[in-house]
Amino acid sequence: MKRRESLSPYANILHYTGLILVMAAVLMLTPLVCLLFWREEAGSAVAFTAPAVILGALGAGLWHFFKSKEDGSLDHRQSAVIVVLSWLTICLFSAWPFMAIEKLNFTQAIFESVSGWTTTGLSVVDVEKSGHLILLWRSIMQLAGGAGLAIIMLATIVGPAGPALGVAEGRSQQLVPQVRHSAKLVMMIYVGYLLLGIGAYTMAGMDAFDAVNHTFAAISTGGFSTRTASIGHWNSVAVEAVTLPLMILGGLNFLTAYLLLHGKTKAVAKNGEIRLLVLLVPLCAVALFFLVCAGLYPTFSKSIRVALFETVTSCTTTGFSTVSYGNWNAFGILLIVVLMLIGGGVCSTAGGIKQYRIYVLYKSLVWDIRSYFLPRTAVAENYIWEAERKDFITDVRIRKIGTFAFLYLATYVLGSLIIASTGVGLQEALFEFASALGTVGLSLGVTGPNASPVILWTEIFGMLLGRLEFIVLITGILKLGGDMVRLPVKRLSGRVRP
Repeated sequence: MKRRESLSPYANILHYTGLILVMAAVLMLTPLVCLLFWREEAGSAVAFTAPAVILGALGAGLWHFFKSKEDGSLDHRQSAVIVVLSWLTICLFSAWPFMAIEKLNFTQAIFESVSGWTTTGLSVVDVEKSGHLILLWRSIMQLAGGAGLAIIMLATIVGPAGPALGVAEGRSQQLVPQVRHSAKLVMMIYVGYLLLGIGAYTMAGMDAFDAVNHTFAAISTGGFSTRTASIGHWNSVAVEAVTLPLMILGGLNFLTAYLLLHGKTKAVAKNGEIRLLVLLVPLCAVALFFLVCAGLYPTFSKSIRVALFETVTSCTTTGFSTVSYGNWNAFGILLIVVLMLIGGGVCSTAGGIKQYRIYVLYKSLVWDIRSYFLPRTAVAENYIWEAERKDFITDVRIRKIGTFAFLYLATYVLGSLIIASTGVGLQEALFEFASALGTVGLSLGVTGPNASPVILWTEIFGMLLGRLEFIVLITGILKLGGDMVRLPVKRLSGRVRP
């Protein structure tokens, strides 16, 4: 009892972390469904069951031992610790199958695991030689990582942890006021995307296994593929026509998708993210067509398809591709980098700085310029539309968004320089780290089985920072570190006190 009381500040943290670990353990067993169709892979089952049992036992122990009759609410720091602890633990255990089956070394296995859970899609696995269990596991990681472990948990439990955990995992907006109901709606939308995608891919000519995997990767904006050439393997207008809307849906804010499903198109049309997306996609696709694709590909239709597809896959941070970028000029590479840095919608499965923040920074510039032409006594109401209401933007909000953008870009420059220091060209380094930090998955060939450990670990940290939104990861690590330092000090001071 004394032991539990001494750990009381961490009781709720470890309790909820345990619950998330149990859920992840159950997910690790889901690839075994492949054994119903490919029994020859039965020997690989232990690579999933062993880590799932250990992870499940660890999670169940934490959940039971630290369970309290009265669950206390969580603040943002405690929620950040839960997210950091659960994500790092799950990524570690998820690397086990890659080491056991694919014979990857520790660094490569961790890289593949983190790339999956963060919905990045960069890979060091030879997918053409991999078995069905591994391929499905990669897609399941992206599916769960895109929805968010906290959101999956909130859809099944009720408690005061709800709002804080949702914010900590990048879901600050709720579809409806009640937290659990909002999480359930998100999961319903997600499942709806799944059914739509699998059916559409099957009709487009994919077999069932490929359809499932690519739907999982598309709606999570993950980008893992069962083919080395990604979507380009099929070279099919029908497959690309299915993939494009799935990527856009995955990159949309779930609140925007909810409004669309309820037919509230006027509210959606006012949304700043939608306005930015409607401007970016056609403009960038046209630029790519005239300045890159028209001179590279043999037909007009192929050039149009490539320009549109690569624009959408970049700005939604999905990471599917239909062509390689080895023969693209510098303009095309730079434009893709910019789109990867901007990213998708806030509270979506996409990464990047996020379109909401870019739009607010643009509007703040407009408001600032406008202020010079207004009378000194004028009081301006600065707002953007969010759903069906006006979202008034304060100077504090702009400062926070500016701080985030600065941290993001500073990290991007630092990571790119580290990769370049390994001998990689600057253009390739800038592209590769933009892809990792934005959780995109596009590559110029730098990331692969032969990549330096320095490159892989730099991208691992970039993927985690990009998925967990900087402040959450930094807050969680600082709180953990601070508490670990303070605990021995408290014990020592307790002993010397008379």
